[in-house]
Amino acid sequence: MVNFIVWLIVGAIAGWLAGIVMKSRQGLIVNIILGVIGSFVGGFVLTLVPGVQPIESGFSIGHILTAMVGAIIVIAIARVLRRA
Repeated sequence: MVNFIVWLIVGAIAGWLAGIVMKSRQGLIVNIILGVIGSFVGGFVLTLVPGVQPIESGFSIGHILTAMVGAIIVIAIARVLRRA
């Protein structure tokens, strides 16, 4: 249960930061949801990079950066799909 709460907090911070970086006009709640989804995407993308070890569970800057990169990817994909 604690890991789930930490995961939500990391996703929320990452979504908020990704919203700032991408100048997203969605609300805070949508950015938090995108951050949580982005944490999955970022973790998956990280496993595709050769020589990079996956980050263990817990709260760290590495987790936030991984989730933020994933959230940026999710926001970019959402923008492309919305324009199509």
